[in-house]
Amino acid sequence: MVKINGENISAAGLTISAYLDKSDYGTSRIAVERNGEIVPKALYATTVLEDGDELEIVQFVGGG
Repeated sequence: MVKINGENISAAGLTISAYLDKSDYGTSRIAVERNGEIVPKALYATTVLEDGDELEIVQFVGGG
């Protein structure tokens, strides 16, 4: 299990990119933190989620 934004999700074995695609996140305006470290977008396709990982996904929205 991987804790994503505080919720336990069965995502171990997926790359960050695969999880984001499956969850309908647009990658242009998000930031992903894995176990307390920001993951560069260039590494989303090669970073494999493991049991016990904790992710925070922040989606930026415009407005004023």
